[in-house]
Amino acid sequence: MSKEPPVTTTDFSNLPLSPAMLANLVSLGYQTMTPIQAASLPTVLANQDLIAQAKTGSGKTAVFGIGLLAKLNVPLFRVQALVLCPTRELADQVGKEIRRLARFTHNIKLLTLCGGAPIGPQFGSLEHGAHIIVGTPGRILKHLSKGSLQLDNVTTLVLDEADRMLDMGFYDDIAAILAATPGTRQTLLFSATYPDSIKQLSAAFQKTPLQVSVEATHSDADIKQLFFETTPAQRLTLLAEILAHYQPESSVIFCNTKLACQEVADALTQQGFHAQALHGDMEQKDRDRALALFANKSCPILVATDVAARGLDIKDLQAVINYELAHDPEVHIHRIGRTGRAGKEGLALSLFTPSDARKVTLIEEYQHRPVTYGDVNDLHAKADTEIQATMETVCISGGRKDKIRPGDILGALTGEAGIDSQDVGKIDIFDNHAYVAITSAMAAKAVKRLADGKIKGKKFKVRLLQ
Repeated sequence: MSKEPPVTTTDFSNLPLSPAMLANLVSLGYQTMTPIQAASLPTVLANQDLIAQAKTGSGKTAVFGIGLLAKLNVPLFRVQALVLCPTRELADQVGKEIRRLARFTHNIKLLTLCGGAPIGPQFGSLEHGAHIIVGTPGRILKHLSKGSLQLDNVTTLVLDEADRMLDMGFYDDIAAILAATPGTRQTLLFSATYPDSIKQLSAAFQKTPLQVSVEATHSDADIKQLFFETTPAQRLTLLAEILAHYQPESSVIFCNTKLACQEVADALTQQGFHAQALHGDMEQKDRDRALALFANKSCPILVATDVAARGLDIKDLQAVINYELAHDPEVHIHRIGRTGRAGKEGLALSLFTPSDARKVTLIEEYQHRPVTYGDVNDLHAKADTEIQATMETVCISGGRKDKIRPGDILGALTGEAGIDSQDVGKIDIFDNHAYVAITSAMAAKAVKRLADGKIKGKKFKVRLLQ
């Protein structure tokens, strides 16, 4: 394994990239490279293997996205790049970002192949060919076993959130997929943590990789972190008191198990909080719905497990609450790193019981400073204890398969005497439906306008998500 080279530049124009790609990066708002991009991209573009350790939001998707696009042979209509992700949510997000990065050239085809989606349409899409595949290990392996996917032209293979894939038991699947690719491929491994299992995976499947690590701790200036002691019996009561006191506009509450996740979300809902659960036992359509409501700011509280929360594309997250402390201090730092971004102060609040003392000590050792304890007696519910959602979400019964794009929906809403574009928030488009965030005051008008009108010349069913 080679050492990390000194970083000499943060300007994309100093990289061996085509003028068209550089122009597209500028149009997408890529000004200068993030630390992980500056440390990794020269190696990736030199066709070397890489192990990159970086937290969510560090810009790692652009590292492998730019890398695989830079060497893509567009006239060769074969699968040349494969990106493996632990969850469908992350795969969807990665696919969207690579599509944005690929706008500088025409005719690049990317397919997303994930479990939780019908396999029949995927067979049809694969028959028409693709350059880039993004997917989950189980579904990729199923296509390989059925002969619907060929990987003998793969030049770049990416393992994104590799530690989480190993935690989910995908080692054998990953090994089988790697065996179906050429030994000459470039293998890029991205992981938030660096356990022994990652070292073993790298030793088995990479060739003298460069190892890059971006500092994963957070300063007190970015995140205000408080630890509240409680008992197992009082944990849920304390959580409600914390929410009522701080009233964050958006918060992710982390639980260690799927069962606890659902129980906490149900309990908060019964107490009048607007909360959604997100965990692996949910149907895919319910996970998509929960994520859309939260990302659209139509629901202020998301209760999630670590695996389900991987790949969350959430901006301006005000608070992270650890209902249960993570088993690993690295995972704790990864959790709280979702708040306090883009120069804004974040809030990280952790509940712990006396039996968690060892976990607290490990966190202190990992972050090289003692934790700060909060006093439950300082928690006071405000007069209005309800945390209000700022947006509502409209569901449209048409999506990618109907060739609908965000601009089509925005145009249908904001046409003559329509809704002001400032009242329209995030637009998410799936294969057969789309979600649109609308300010609460304009939601009813938006539903009527879309139901009465047409999108791309067609009428679609429209309803408000509750």
